[in-house]
Amino acid sequence: MKRILVVDDERQITRMLRAALQSSGYFVEVANNGLEAFQKFEAEPPDLIVTDLAMPEMNGLELTQAVRQVADTPIIVLSVRDTDTMKVTALDEGADDYLTKPFSIPELLARVRAQLRRTPSEPPDNRPVKEGDFMLDPAAHQATLRGEELHLTPKEFELLELLLKNAGRVMTHKVLLRSIWDRQETLNRNICASSWGNSARNSTAAPEHVTSRVSPGLAIDSSRAARPKSNNSRSLLILYEKTTDFLCPLPVE
Repeated sequence: MKRILVVDDERQITRMLRAALQSSGYFVEVANNGLEAFQKFEAEPPDLIVTDLAMPEMNGLELTQAVRQVADTPIIVLSVRDTDTMKVTALDEGADDYLTKPFSIPELLARVRAQLRRTPSEPPDNRPVKEGDFMLDPAAHQATLRGEELHLTPKEFELLELLLKNAGRVMTHKVLLRSIWDRQETLNRNICASSWGNSARNSTAAPEHVTSRVSPGLAIDSSRAARPKSNNSRSLLILYEKTTDFLCPLPVE
């Protein structure tokens, strides 16, 4: 999951940006000034920075200069200053893009996607994952529950890996579609609702480990005890989200 650092001294702006970016499948950190942002950057470098210019402690230009001394992390500047001089200055100091306030969220998200496409992809993390009774080895493409091998499709394996690596954290519908199915559109919820019954009847194991939240999404709870209906663990997970009052299965390929 891509990490984005949002920097602005207006909390209303940071709340809005956090909500928009998180719902689009990004992990978001927030800082309220440039100094705090640079400290967070040094502790754990993000994949992209979205920053205001006028801030206390360290302004956006100073933050951009500091980051550019050590990294090529993409930086998008947000500012009410719409003069050519200010835009040129920010870009010359190392910013990769400049967006004038007020701006539309769809445009910001498009600019974020464009910047992230230009950054090299990180090598996959193939370290084994141990979470509760689950053991998952990405390199060997093997997953076990209490020592019993789980026979999963490639998409089921990817989804289990994502949930285990983010155990206890809600993975929203958009996060799952972006991370696993490389899609941004949402599923037809009416189709999901009508197909839920069939998915439940065809399951061979109870989905106790995957829990729904009021906010649409999935989280894995490895503390729950699984109670298989048979020795066949082929369909360990019924993958669903709670939207309003029905359970919606996600596509498994």
